[in-house]
Amino acid sequence: MNAPVDVINYKNGVLYMEEMPLHPLTSKVGTPFYCYSTAALRNAYLQYSRAFADRQALICFAVKANCNPSLLRLFGQLGAGADVVSIGELRFAMKAGIPANKIVFSGVGKTKTELTEALKAGVLQINVESESELKLLDSIAQSLSLVATVAIRVNPDVDAGTHKKITTGKYNTKFGVACEDALDMFMLAGNLPGVAARGLAVHIGSQLTSLEPFEAAFTKLAELVVELRTMGQTITRLDLGGGLGVKYHNENIPAMSAYAAMVKKITDPLKVQLIFEPGRSLVASGGVLVTEVIHTKQNPERRFAIVDAGMNDFKRTALYDAIHRIVPLVEPKLSNKYSYDVVGPVCESTDTFATDVLLPELKSGDRLALLDAGAYGAVLSSNYNVRLTAPEILVDGAKFAVIRKRDTYDELLAAYRQPNWLGL
Repeated sequence: MNAPVDVINYKNGVLYMEEMPLHPLTSKVGTPFYCYSTAALRNAYLQYSRAFADRQALICFAVKANCNPSLLRLFGQLGAGADVVSIGELRFAMKAGIPANKIVFSGVGKTKTELTEALKAGVLQINVESESELKLLDSIAQSLSLVATVAIRVNPDVDAGTHKKITTGKYNTKFGVACEDALDMFMLAGNLPGVAARGLAVHIGSQLTSLEPFEAAFTKLAELVVELRTMGQTITRLDLGGGLGVKYHNENIPAMSAYAAMVKKITDPLKVQLIFEPGRSLVASGGVLVTEVIHTKQNPERRFAIVDAGMNDFKRTALYDAIHRIVPLVEPKLSNKYSYDVVGPVCESTDTFATDVLLPELKSGDRLALLDAGAYGAVLSSNYNVRLTAPEILVDGAKFAVIRKRDTYDELLAAYRQPNWLGL
C-alpha cells in the first residue's frame, strides 16, 4: 500500500513528486510544507474499489487521517464516501462534495448536538458504541420525526498486533461493546421507534500488517450476524472498519488481493453490503513533509541535523514512536554517509524525527523530505511554541496548488481576547 515507485523518486539527481521537482517549491512556498500526490492517492483508492467492484461495497475515507477538503473532493470524485468522527469532519466532507448518504458517523463520544446535526443532514449510518448513546439517539430522532439507521460497533477483544496507542479492538479500550452486549442492544433497539439497527461495525486498530487479526474479528462478526438473524433481527450491512497498514520502514504488508479474498470468504454467505473505512492506507504514502536544515552540530555521542519542521508540524514520531524514511531533495554526488539524529526546533526532547539515520553530510540550507507523511501529519499539527502551521500542496502531474496556506502571527493573535480589567 505504498506510492508507486514512479510517483516519488529521483530524476536527474532531484527528488520529484510525479512530474514536479520538490526543490523549487521550497523557494516558492517556504519550508516546512506538506506535499501530496494526486496519482498516489488515486491509485490507493482504486486498489480498494477494484478489489471489491464485484460486491456491494462502499469505500469511506477515514477523514481523521487527513481532513484537507481538496483531498476529500478528490476521493469523492472517485466515488468514495467518508467516515467521520465529529461534526467538523462531517461538514468538511459535505462541503467537499461527498453526499451525506455516503457518510458514516463513527466515534465513541458523540454529543446531542452532533447527533442532531448528523440526523438532519441524513447520514448513511451512525455507528453506536453504547446503550446510553442508543437511547439518546432514539430520543433525538423521535423529536425530529426521523428514524436513525444504526450499526452497533462490536469490540471483538482481538489484539490487532499494532502499537498500543492505535489498538481499538481489545476489552481494555474504550471502543465498542462486547458481542454479548451487542445482542442485548439489538433487542433494545427493536423497542425504540427512533432507531433501526441494521448492521454491525468493527474496527480493531490502525496500521495492521497481518491478515490474522482481521480474520479473527470478521469471523466473530459473521457469527454474530447468524445469531442475530436467528433471533429475528434484520442485518443488511457490515462495516469492517479501517484497511491495511502501509510500509513505513521494513513492514511486510499483505497484498490487497489476499485481503479481499479473506473478506469475501467470510462475508459472502451473509449477503450483506460491505463498508470499509480506510484512512492511512489511502493517504500516507502519497504525502511528504519537506523541511530545511537550520543547523548541524556534533557532541561526543551524537551528530545532529536541526531542521525547521517541528513536532508541532508532525507528531507521529513523538506520539507513536513511528519510523519514517528521510531523504535529501538533491541526490548526493558522493556515497559517504553519516549517522544523524534529525531533530526539530521545539523545546522538547521528543521533537525528534529520526535517530541514527544514514544521510550524506548535511549543512545549513540543505532540504530533506520525510516520506509517507500524508496520514496523521498535517491533521495533527498545532501552533505549539507559537509556531505557524505548515502549508499543504497538491501535485497533479507537473501542476501544483497550495491547498492550505501557512497561517500568520496576526491570525493567531486575532483569536485571543483580553478581559477588560487588564486594559487595552
